[in-house]
Amino acid sequence: MASISLRNVIKRYGHGPKANAVIHGVNAEIRDGEFVVIVGPSGCGKSTLLRMVAGLEEISGGEIAIGARVVNDIEPAERDIAMVFQNYALYPHMTVFENMAYGLKIKKVPEAEIKARVDKAAKILELGALLERTPRQLSGGQRQRVAMGRAIVRKPQVFLFDEPLSNLDAKLRAHTRLEIQKLHRELGVTSLFVTHDQVEAMTLAQRMIVMNGGHMEQIGTPEEVYARPASTFVAGFIGSPPMNLLTGQARGLAFSIGGISVELPEAAPRDGELILGLRPEHLDHWHPQSAGGAGWPFTVEMIEMLGAERLVYGRLGSEMFTLRIDATLSPPVIGSVLMLELSAKHLHWFDPKTTQRVERA
Repeated sequence: MASISLRNVIKRYGHGPKANAVIHGVNAEIRDGEFVVIVGPSGCGKSTLLRMVAGLEEISGGEIAIGARVVNDIEPAERDIAMVFQNYALYPHMTVFENMAYGLKIKKVPEAEIKARVDKAAKILELGALLERTPRQLSGGQRQRVAMGRAIVRKPQVFLFDEPLSNLDAKLRAHTRLEIQKLHRELGVTSLFVTHDQVEAMTLAQRMIVMNGGHMEQIGTPEEVYARPASTFVAGFIGSPPMNLLTGQARGLAFSIGGISVELPEAAPRDGELILGLRPEHLDHWHPQSAGGAGWPFTVEMIEMLGAERLVYGRLGSEMFTLRIDATLSPPVIGSVLMLELSAKHLHWFDPKTTQRVERA
């Protein structure tokens, strides 16, 4: 196993003034044995970054090291990595055993060792009863496990996963996520996993890298990224539904937003224009305006029932706002006004010019 170091990594397509930069100086240290997820929307550069680690894309600037070796100019086959793609890329005429063993046969590994490695990987992935089947006799989830088994038998220093669950249905994706977690606990191999799905990122990652437009917005544990998003992009991308982001004017305990002025539970970190972030799930204290009492006036416009919870959509003044409530509570009436009660510990503040998090002095 080995660590991975990304040192001011840059990727450009083309040359000269017309060069198109898609990765802008990414710096990150992935520890030996760590499972790190790179997450972001389509086109943010996450797969390009992974492919540079694999050696499938040339690096335009900076360094990538696997262990103590800088691998910028080292061929993919010599980097001691194994990659699992969205496309399973299995040989249709070969059995499961033959697909898993093929890379070892090319390297002329002794037959006895090949069998031992394949049998061990098959046991880990619960493929023992399927070794004589061909890919067309397997489900999508089974094929993905064969692809992972083919990577495991190589005993690499690093696993690279490029959106490996995208072709699976929702139920199978959830099951395969559990299998990948179990696999990492058993093998402990340093892993980089790319996905656009924040649920995959939050459930799989020991730490996560949030990418946006070729920039690394934040790196941290899922808990850190959720609890203290570094920017409005992270706040809006991580969390479902996303964080409410409200631009207004702060002055002490007063915050003017969407044509109304509301009272904060504690003063903003500074006066002036700020973006206030509030997660829908952190507003579980509310009461009808007709009952009297203080709070923020929220006009209900639409309600979605999601089983154990409801999403309530409406407005604070002229600003759109989302509230998540327990489905066991009586739902509010569409058109009614609720008074929202806030807790100071759930307020997030961002600079409207830089979009970065604003901390208290």
